[in-house]
This record gives sequence, C-alpha cells and structure tokens, in this order.
Amino acid sequence: MKALYSTLLALFIGTVGISQSFSVLLPDSLSKKKLDGRLLILLSKKHTGEPRFQISDGVASQQIFGVDIENWEPGTIKIINNSVFGYPVEKINDIKADAYTVQVVFHLYETFKRKDGHVLKLPMDRGEGQHWNLAPGNLFSAPLKLNFNPANKKTNHITLTKVIPPIEEPKDSKYIKHIKIQSKLLTAFWGRPMFLGAHILLPEGWDTHPDVKYPLAIFHGHFPDDFGGWRTTPPDEKLVPDTNSRFNLIGYNKIVQQEAYDFYKQWTGPDFPRVIAIEIQHANPFYDDSYAVNSANLGPYGDAITYELIPEIEKRFRGIGEGWARFMYGGSTGGWEVLAAQVFYPDEYNGCYSACPDPIDFNHYTTVNIYKDQNAYYKEGAFKKTLNPGHRDYLGHVSSMVKDMNQRELALGTKSRSGEQFDIWEAVYSPVGKDGYPERIFDKYTGEINKKVAAYWKENYDLAHIIKRDWSKIGNKLAGKIHIYVGDMDNYYLNNAVYTAEDMIKKLENPVCNCEVDYGDRAEHCWNGDHSQPNHISRLRYNQMFIKKWAEEVKKRKPANADVTSWRY
Repeated sequence: MKALYSTLLALFIGTVGISQSFSVLLPDSLSKKKLDGRLLILLSKKHTGEPRFQISDGVASQQIFGVDIENWEPGTIKIINNSVFGYPVEKINDIKADAYTVQVVFHLYETFKRKDGHVLKLPMDRGEGQHWNLAPGNLFSAPLKLNFNPANKKTNHITLTKVIPPIEEPKDSKYIKHIKIQSKLLTAFWGRPMFLGAHILLPEGWDTHPDVKYPLAIFHGHFPDDFGGWRTTPPDEKLVPDTNSRFNLIGYNKIVQQEAYDFYKQWTGPDFPRVIAIEIQHANPFYDDSYAVNSANLGPYGDAITYELIPEIEKRFRGIGEGWARFMYGGSTGGWEVLAAQVFYPDEYNGCYSACPDPIDFNHYTTVNIYKDQNAYYKEGAFKKTLNPGHRDYLGHVSSMVKDMNQRELALGTKSRSGEQFDIWEAVYSPVGKDGYPERIFDKYTGEINKKVAAYWKENYDLAHIIKRDWSKIGNKLAGKIHIYVGDMDNYYLNNAVYTAEDMIKKLENPVCNCEVDYGDRAEHCWNGDHSQPNHISRLRYNQMFIKKWAEEVKKRKPANADVTSWRY
C-alpha cells in the first residue's frame, strides 16, 4: 500500500504547482468498490471541535474547498490544489500562512436512472435530512493540526479513516406513531424505491373513542427526525443551560423543553381540539424536503403527498379523509409549502397558515428581482456594482451577501447538489437541463440571470403571479383559506415578497380573497402572527396556535352535513 501511495503521489506532484496542496487517500479498508461524490477539505482556525461543523454563511465561517470525484478507486489518492474552488477564500494560494485544523469529508453520491432517461449522480438522503456533515455512510478524517503556507511547494497527506454511522429510527409511543410508505409515483420517476414518511401525533382519547374520525393538521417544515415540540415530562432539572446567540438568551434549551411539556399538557387537556397532527418526511436527492409540489427535477412530490401519503395516514389512523377536514401550517420553507399546496390543490385542503414563507413573489427573490435584474449578486450602474445583501438582523446589520450564500453552495456541490437553500429552489422551480440536472436560474459563479429560466419559474412557481392569473378558476376555492404572517425585519428579506403579494391580494375580486396578511414589528425570521410573545417563544407554538384557530374557522367553511362535533369531546 505504501509503495502504491508513493508512486501515485509522484505522478500528481507535477500538477500541483508552486503552492501547498492536499493528497487524500481512500483506503481499501473503507470501501471495496469505486465511489462517486464530492470531496471536501475544511480548514479551521478555531482548533476546537470538528471543522465539518464550522462552515456557514456568516462571518464566523471557516474555510472549505470542494471537487467532484467519479469512480474513485479504493487504495488511490486524490489531490486538492489551487485549481479547486473554495469558500470564503476561492483559491488555496490565497489562504494566509498560519496554523490550521484540517479535516476531509467525502460526500457520497448515488447513481439514479430517472424515468426521463437522464442518469444523475446525487446524494440521496440517508435519514439525516440532507446534511453532508452528518450523512450516514459518508467518509471523513479525524481533525489534523498543521502549519500551512501557500508559498511552500508541499503536499499535506490525509487519509480517510472513519464512516458516519447509521441513524436509529424513532420509536412509537402512546401518542406518537411513525409511518413510511413506498411511493409508486416517486419510485417510477426516480427508477429506484422512494419513500415518504410522517410522524403522527394522535389526539387524546384516540384509543378510547374508536368510532370517531378526526381532522388532519399538517405541519410542513424542514426534515423532522421525530414529531417536534413534544415532551411528556417536565424539563430536565440537570440540564446545563446553553447559550443561544440568535436570541441572545442563556438557557434557551430549558425554555424549549418547558414549551414542549406545556404543549403536551394542553394537547391532553379538556379544551384542546381533537385532531391528528402530522409532520411529513419527504427528503430527496436534492434537499431535506421536496417543497410539496410537482417538479420536473424532483418528481411528483405534490401528488405523492396529497394522493398517496395523506390518504394512507387517514386510513390507518381514522382521519375523516375529506378535503374540508385537512389544513396546513408551517414556517419558512413550510410557509411556502402550505401556500403552494393550498393553491395547487384547492379542493384537498381547507386552510393554510403560512409564516415567514420563502419568496412567494419572484420580483423579490430575497433581494433579487429575477425578471428585471441582470445579475443576482449585484445592483449594477455605469461605474459601480453593489452587492445584494442576503442576511441581516432586526437592526439591519448585514452578515452575508447573496453571493456569499451561493458560493458556499458552489463549494459544497456543483449542479444544484449542495443540499442548501438556493440550490433547492433551483431544483424545484427550474426545467431540466440538457445534462439532466436543474437548469440554472443564474450562473452560480458570476450571478448572471437566465431570463428563459426566470420565465419558466414565473408561470409554474411564482405563487403571487399564479394566484392572480388563475383567480377566476380557483378564487371560490381559496377565499378565506389563506393566512400569511411575516416579520418586517425578516433575516432573509422574505417580507419584501409578502408586501407585493398583499397588494395583489387586496385587488382580487369575484370573489374577494378575504385573506389575512399580518406583519411583526422588527420581528426576524420566523414570525408567525403572535403579537403577544417574542419570536423565540411563538416559534415553538405552531401547533397550539393554528390548530385552535382552524377549529373555529372550519365552522364557517364546512360542508352542510360535515361532522364538526364528534371530535370535540
């Protein structure tokens, strides 16, 4: 092995140039077959913890370089040198000479032979919710401290030595059940078995009221490892208080536990509406969820969730099984999903509560207008270019730019494969490119916007445009069902799209929308309509807030003979 390693390394040295580089060995003890994936090398000046957990959009981010690898044969090496793209620093030659902690991760890709004839290499979710640094099966090295000087012609040798272990499935309890089904629609699209899952919170008395059928409360959001915000015991007295930088709080972990326990007491108490509450698992090869719509690149997730998963849950757990008795709520990604599902499936759902939704009007794709701007990264004049901000706090202080966020994604993965935010928007909304991967809405390196793709986005996924365009057809089915909430200092500028959507909604006629739009003063992401509590509390109360609200509203939107009493015991 040592002789082979030395020979292979010598062959590569000529390509390294006059800078330091890294050689990474895939030992045959970790794999017996050729592997595809993204090879990532991480440099950190923190010297505590693992660098794989220290990459972010903010100013505290450490350094990452990434390169695509195909058919990596065990027992051979790959070189990461100055030709490899990085973030926040683009080139290895520009890394300052210093002492660093270095780590390598190999993010594995699987080959998919899709129904449309394209063959793609993508990182299938393995139960972790599409996190490259946590994905079971991924290979990585132990952190290594070294002195790095780009001026020295030196190769630093690193060996992959570890495999991220599998994740244990959650267990059923009296109140919480788990379901996983193979989707016929998605399996056909992807050319391999594809599954949908859900965590199900059963109402108090479900087992002692066998003749009652229940409404379905669908909580959309990012990949849940179990039903969130639920705890049947008081907070742990031995819990060591944490420090939450976002909310500037000490001991937020205890607040979270207390809120979860309070919800349990409300859920099992005498006055809480008896519904089945669910959180859906629909992670896929591009992201931790599918955005709950049909997509050229992801497949028919909207249909699979609406016509396969939800009816199966209702069948197994005695749901009413009719559109009037289903409603949705969620924030951020979940906020977009519930509005989209309500618009695209107006007969199948009877209300959506959309908090801090991802951009619902692409005139404000965060801070980018994909229809009028020429570049997503800059506002350009004759002599000056100004970067578009990507993240701020409630005072308007900017911590990252749209360019930063996208170039971090580019380091993590090409062809929309980073598993991050802008890439999943692109994967869901874009047509399929000639190579089978999503067509770029803008060049990931330069920021130049593709107007042809923007036009496709508008007609298929710009929710404000679609509501206005189709109101004469779907207005009678949507009136009164739409509720949108957002903070006017949302960290990702998501309030901008809500402003223009609200202006449009107010003008709808025959029928009038009778929809609710509300804003939180100086509230950050993800404000959900509660003016009585700070954001760090209200974000923990989605179930309490919206289940109660819908239980009252449904009295006005139920069919004539609908049963709205048997489940109110």
